[in-house]
Amino acid sequence: QVQLKESGGGSVQAGGSLTLSCGIFGRGSGGYVMGWFRQAPGKERSFVAAVTTSGSNSMYADSVKGRFNISVDNSKNTVNLQMNSLTPEDTAVYYCGVTTGRLTNTTMAPRAYSLWGQGTQVTVSS
Repeated sequence: QVQLKESGGGSVQAGGSLTLSCGIFGRGSGGYVMGWFRQAPGKERSFVAAVTTSGSNSMYADSVKGRFNISVDNSKNTVNLQMNSLTPEDTAVYYCGVTTGRLTNTTMAPRAYSLWGQGTQVTVSS
């Protein structure tokens, strides 16, 4: 059974950078789509970025384009989210999820994902 575990969250000042990692345990053969979402207090979980486990295709929310980069390290079975130029608006709990669907606009919706990690807190101070 596949399990996900996020790491790398923390506190940073505005303009700083963080890298989140999502470890994928028990992964079988075949491709998946891995997504990063975030949820701020009182708000719904929202899409940040997604990538195919082959690493060949990715997509981003408009709010993070040009600042965040999602990548796959198949040697370590991790999906990483490099976050640069962070602002207080990026403060949230960040979750990774997995879906066996294709990378399309539907993978921007949380309901497309069948499994989630426990989340990791990112706090950006001004």
